Amino acid sequence: MQAEIITTGTELLLGEIVNTNVAYLAQQLAQSGLDLYYQTTVGDNEDRIATALELAMQRADVVIITGGLGPTVDDVTRQAVARATGRELVFQPHLLEQIRCFFGKRGRQMAENNRQQAYVPDGAVVVENPVGTAPAFIVETENTVIVTLPGVPHEMRFLTETRVLPYLRQKLGITGVIKSRVLRTCSIGESRIDQLIGDLMRHSNPTVGLAAHPGQTDVRITAKADDERAADALIAVAETELRSRLGDFIYGTGQQTLEHLCIRLLRDEGKTIVLAETDPGALTRRLGSVEASTDAFQSSTLAPNGPTLLQRLGEHPRAGHGHSQDRLDIAVIVASKVRATHGADYGLAVISERATDTQQTYSASLALAAPDTVLRKSIRFRVHTPSSDNRLANAALDMLRRVLLGLPQT
Repeated sequence: MQAEIITTGTELLLGEIVNTNVAYLAQQLAQSGLDLYYQTTVGDNEDRIATALELAMQRADVVIITGGLGPTVDDVTRQAVARATGRELVFQPHLLEQIRCFFGKRGRQMAENNRQQAYVPDGAVVVENPVGTAPAFIVETENTVIVTLPGVPHEMRFLTETRVLPYLRQKLGITGVIKSRVLRTCSIGESRIDQLIGDLMRHSNPTVGLAAHPGQTDVRITAKADDERAADALIAVAETELRSRLGDFIYGTGQQTLEHLCIRLLRDEGKTIVLAETDPGALTRRLGSVEASTDAFQSSTLAPNGPTLLQRLGEHPRAGHGHSQDRLDIAVIVASKVRATHGADYGLAVISERATDTQQTYSASLALAAPDTVLRKSIRFRVHTPSSDNRLANAALDMLRRVLLGLPQT
């Protein structure tokens, strides 16, 4: 069974609000065993909504559309559904009475424009809404089931869980589930991962796909089966093979972040770390955002450049310091200095500088002072982008992760 989600609202297209409805519905459909192939967002325009519905009806067994069921002029979803399915809108007196009672229980009087919410396409299955004023409805065509839900998130969620999903399971005989597991990697690019696991990405069940983020790539395993236990078994087989190929490039699963992992490893070992980095301080923000990080993350020193960091730590830059060839030396000195000053187990220095040439290259030096060694690494980005700082922070965190776990450095 294939599904499609259509969310309506000009405010979604303008980016004025985040479309949380589509993420929620996608999760619910997956858990119910429905394959979601398309998501569409349409503004508050009857013609365009109807066109989107007509297209969806050609390629999906189930179409869920949210939004546009309110009382105002721009709430035109019910009209669009009626047009796309070739039906008339029919007034339902009992729905109007429910809407009037909804207002009455709250000591308010229903406005006349709420009357339009009591209209549904002829022959539709009415889904009464006890938590709002917008009744939902379901239209069954020869090949497609169209579920129309309000856009207000709490109303949409309540009706989905208590009315819509039970209806679809019974109507379509849905018994299967779709489950996913995400493996999180770092210090390896998307193209390299593709070379290592490309053949697995051509499998149909479970499927394996990639999602690239700044400085890391997620590997998602998705399995469809009759029940959760069978889906978990399929995922486990694929995960074992992926781990054998990607090895210690995999640092976690699910929503785990590198900063949470590093803080946990430090706390588990009773170790502490201090930072020294140049602006904008992305690593400081990320480690500081971890709950209860103060047990392991002691302090951070920020400065606009490497020589200024040295001065703030009581060191005097030598002639020539600040140039790219000397930045790595500064990072080593800074990492060792902050570790000694604060009596921490680890000192981590991140010193970056954007070049002044026309290419605007972005280079950085990392140094990690540990009890018995100082590790160093140079990184160069071809162009500085908004994601460069997070990529650099990921590289620094992975250097720390590998030391804490006794893994070889990349």
